[in-house]
Amino acid sequence: MTNPQIAQKAPFKVDVEAGKSYFWCACGQSKKQPFCDGSHKGTGFSPVKFDATEAKAVFFCGCKHSHKSPLCDGSHSKL
Repeated sequence: MTNPQIAQKAPFKVDVEAGKSYFWCACGQSKKQPFCDGSHKGTGFSPVKFDATEAKAVFFCGCKHSHKSPLCDGSHSKL
């Protein structure tokens, strides 16, 4: 697999908890979007760790093409 599967053409808004780590799905195959469920095995992709330093709303990339992964940078608007 050379290109990630597009999970959705919009970001996922998630309220993160301070001090918690999150593992963002980079392959797009997870059934628990935007987070990893292990579906990447054998694809060449690995999840991206996000450490929340404060409790707030975070917009995780849904299209899997962000240049600021795991966060959305608006790349979905160009797909």
